[in-house]
Amino acid sequence: MSNDSTSPGYLTPTSVPQAYDEALERELSRWVGAVSGLPPGMVRPRWTPVQAALPAADVNWCGFGITGFTSDDSPAFVSQSDESDQLWRHEVIETLASFYGPSGQSIATLFRDGLTVEQNNETLKQHELSLAGYSDLIPFPELINNQWVRRYDITVRLRRKVIRDYGIKSLASAPVSFFGD
Repeated sequence: MSNDSTSPGYLTPTSVPQAYDEALERELSRWVGAVSGLPPGMVRPRWTPVQAALPAADVNWCGFGITGFTSDDSPAFVSQSDESDQLWRHEVIETLASFYGPSGQSIATLFRDGLTVEQNNETLKQHELSLAGYSDLIPFPELINNQWVRRYDITVRLRRKVIRDYGIKSLASAPVSFFGD
C-alpha cells in the first residue's frame, strides 16, 4: 500500500520520529543528573511499571518525569520537494523534578541555577530541545515509610520543533481542457 498522496487513504510520516517515551525520558534524566551534580543512578524515573526500592532518607536523589506536552494549534506545512512536504509544529515538554534527601534543597538550587548556564544546555540542543522556562522551587515534604523526607519540586519547560515528512506530492500537471472564446 502506498504511503503518499498518489493514492487514497491515510498518510503516516515517512521520516524517523524524534525521541518520545522512554528514549526521551532517559535523555532528560541524564541531563538533570549532569546539571544537578547527582551521581549516576540517582535521577530515577517517576513512573515505571515496576518500582525500584526508594533510597534511604539520608541519600540525595531526584525523582523525574514528563508531566505534559503542549503544542501550537496550527502546524505549518512546508513544501520540501515535488515528492514530500514537512509538517512543522512547536511543542513544549513539561517536566517535574523532585529533589530528595538531606541536601535536597541545595541540589535543587544548583539545578535551578545550572539551567541558566548556556553550556549546560548544549546537550539539550543536540536533542533539538531548548529551555523555555522553569518554576520556583516548592518545598513539598513527603511521608515515606512513616518518615518525613525533605523534598523540593521544580517544573521545567522545554521547547522543540517537531518536523515530520509526509509523502504529499506536488501537482505537476493536470488533464485540463479549455474551450470557448
